[in-house]
Amino acid sequence: MASYSDVLEYLSALDYPAGKDDVIREAEREGAPPDVLRALRALPPVDYANGVEVARSAGIEAAPEVDRSQRAAQARDDHTRVAQHLRGI
Repeated sequence: MASYSDVLEYLSALDYPAGKDDVIREAEREGAPPDVLRALRALPPVDYANGVEVARSAGIEAAPEVDRSQRAAQARDDHTRVAQHLRGI
């Protein structure tokens, strides 16, 4: 299965916005393995603003090491996180 970093690695030289065909062509040109190409070929035919949009649209998790229960706990956490430099504002 393709990973988030794999997809981003093979699309690092692509100029955005880019359509699905451009994304696939770039990954092929960069020598992406079959699992990455398979994930990219399943993309919806829209224009993508960056590699992160491509990876998300391909259904690839950014942090696969975080399991469902951890994600659920994070979603229930209502603590508002504010950067330290913004706390005094």
